[in-house]
Amino acid sequence: MLIEPSQLLLFMVAGWVLNLTPGPDVLYVVSRTLRSGRRAGFTAVAGIITGCLVHVTLASLGLGMLLATSATLFTAIKWIGAAYLLWVGVRLLCNPGAPATLQDGVDAANNPAGTGWQIFAGGFLTNVLNPKVMLFFLAFLPQFIAPSVQNKTLAFAMLGIVFTFNGLPVNAVYVLLADRMRTSRWAARGMQWLDRVAGVLFIGFGLRLALTARAVP
Repeated sequence: MLIEPSQLLLFMVAGWVLNLTPGPDVLYVVSRTLRSGRRAGFTAVAGIITGCLVHVTLASLGLGMLLATSATLFTAIKWIGAAYLLWVGVRLLCNPGAPATLQDGVDAANNPAGTGWQIFAGGFLTNVLNPKVMLFFLAFLPQFIAPSVQNKTLAFAMLGIVFTFNGLPVNAVYVLLADRMRTSRWAARGMQWLDRVAGVLFIGFGLRLALTARAVP
């Protein structure tokens, strides 16, 4: 047995609590939903989940440990991720009211498929370029693997998949609440302010990531 039933319940509850914590992923999902509706929000969620699965796969293969122990690799990925978040934030501040992340100016009404791909890619990059996600998996998941398990790599991968999809209900709630707010008068009048606030927050997330020091193993 990979994990005791009581530990599995604790693992899932802890996952829900952690997914409720606002961060770049949550902000991206909410902003996309408020801008383009629930379909865009769930597309953003799909991109973020795909990014999480990449982290789980790499961590299971041992590359995550390399990231945790290599200052050069950690710093390189950290700066790429920070630069991406800063770029998103500046773009939102400089062009409020327009579709933001990875948008090439094509109107969503004229090219919904292209816009959907861009929203997915934005969610994917927001997650996969954040090395803290993989370090979190390396620190959090092993606590719930039973000592008697022989294949700990498989156990790690399975728990990572459970954690990733366990967050779906939380993300769905964020999408549905944001979609409900989208129809309000406040949302109609305040979309430009939303982009400005989101821009400031993305810049803040980018700066925080840039200032993150690698934990010494």
